[in-house]
Formats: sequence, structure tokens, C-alpha cells
Amino acid sequence: MTEATAQATPSQVAAVFDLVAPGYDQEALRFFPFIADRLIAQLRPAAGDKLLDVACGTGAVAIAAAQAVGPGGRVTAIDLSEGMLARLQAKLTKFGVANVDLHVMDGGALEFRRDYFNHVVSSFGLFFLSDMSSALAQWRRVTRPGGTVMFTSFAPLAFTPMIDLLRARLVDAGVDMPPQELADSNECQALMTAAGLMDVNVKTEQMGYHLRNELEWWEIVWHSALRGPCERLAPAQLEEVRVAHLEEVACLRTDKGLWLNVETHFVRGRKPA
Repeated sequence: MTEATAQATPSQVAAVFDLVAPGYDQEALRFFPFIADRLIAQLRPAAGDKLLDVACGTGAVAIAAAQAVGPGGRVTAIDLSEGMLARLQAKLTKFGVANVDLHVMDGGALEFRRDYFNHVVSSFGLFFLSDMSSALAQWRRVTRPGGTVMFTSFAPLAFTPMIDLLRARLVDAGVDMPPQELADSNECQALMTAAGLMDVNVKTEQMGYHLRNELEWWEIVWHSALRGPCERLAPAQLEEVRVAHLEEVACLRTDKGLWLNVETHFVRGRKPA
């Protein structure tokens, strides 16, 4: 799911997510809130904690974290996409969530003071940053001694075989598709250790479910970062790719529906006390 913006500039990343923001909370993409809830359950922030959510999107982690830290705690949510933040602000207003602050900010260039947050987390945000090592060093800098840095990334089998079929169609159509980032759990662990974090742990869990059909799979493509490479095609060419791709994906459907593999790494480390 990282192909759309790998090696892209911050403005290009923001443009893709501004584009998909209106559909980012579609039911087909419910793995985002599922994984956000699991992340916070593993993190177990205390009431009153301060937490930074990097690349917050439409707020799945931020809202779960706000509930966990309670009215005496504070969540700061940052993203490059103003469209994503607007969606999150609408949710905060609708549900009366008062302990979340929003900022347009690059997750690799944090504007916060050292040792401020109890926890810094990012759900599927790190691999969009051009220098992941530098970003993790930034996250460690703003974390209090003894505090937690945690991120999620997709494991190698996530979204297979559909994503492999889509990748092949797009490559045949002339779209460059860089490799998936942070699929290797050893790479995740090494990055955290190199950033000076201790007790680094990677848990890999299956967060998947059945989609009703191939059209729900296309909802995921169209309302996620995968939209980016699709948009590089002319409309007529994109429609040809879409129709051919969905025909082959339809063959994968069983009486239970279409299995969506969402194998996910939960990567956690602690800043030395």
C-alpha cells in the first residue's frame, strides 16, 4: 500500500491524500480503525498522558488515543494533508472530542520541543517519509525518557494476491511501482534500534476480513494511497486496467467473499530513561 507515494515529495504525498480523504473512512477500509484500536490496546497509555500521532489521517489512532488518555491527557495529531485533517476535525466536532490538537506538519521535521510526549505513534505513516531513520530520530527526540515510540507497517503478505495483480497491470501500463517499504520485520527492528530505542519488539498480527466482492477491493484501491499510481494513467487507460483487474480479482471470490489479508507489523521501542 506504499507504492503510491514512495520517493515522493511531501507536497506530492499531501496531494494524494487530499484526493482520497473524502473516501478514506469507507467501510471497505475498516482495517484502519481496527488496527488503530489494536495499536492503542498494545500501547496502553495512561490517563493524563501526552501522545503525538504522526501522519494521523482521518484520526483512527488519534480518537482512540484521546479516549485512552482521558480529559486530563492530550493528543497532538499531525499530517501533511489538510484534507485529512479537515475530515478529522469534523469527527472531533461531531463526537465532542476536546482533547485533540491538529497541525499541518511534516512527520520528518517535527516542531516540538525535546522530551515532551509520553508516546509518539504512527499507523502506516513512517514509510511515506523520505528519510525514515532521520524521522525516527526526530520521534525519539520529542519523546520523554522512558516513553514509547510505536508504528505499524504492512507485512509481506498484506493485500496479496490482489495487490500483486494490480501491480502487474500497472507495470504493464507503464507505471513505475517501487517495492513495498518496511515489510521486513527485521528492517523495522533495525531502524528502531539505530534510532537509539531500547527493548524493540515487533509483533505481526493478521487483521484481515472478507470483503463482499471485487468492487469493495476497488474501493480500497481508489480511496487509499494506491490511487496515486492509478492516477498516472489517462482515464481511458485506467478504465481498461480497472475492468481487466477486477475480472481477475473476481475469480478469487469464494462463498465467504473476497479475503483481504491485512497482515500487520506492530513495532514498538522505548526511549532510554
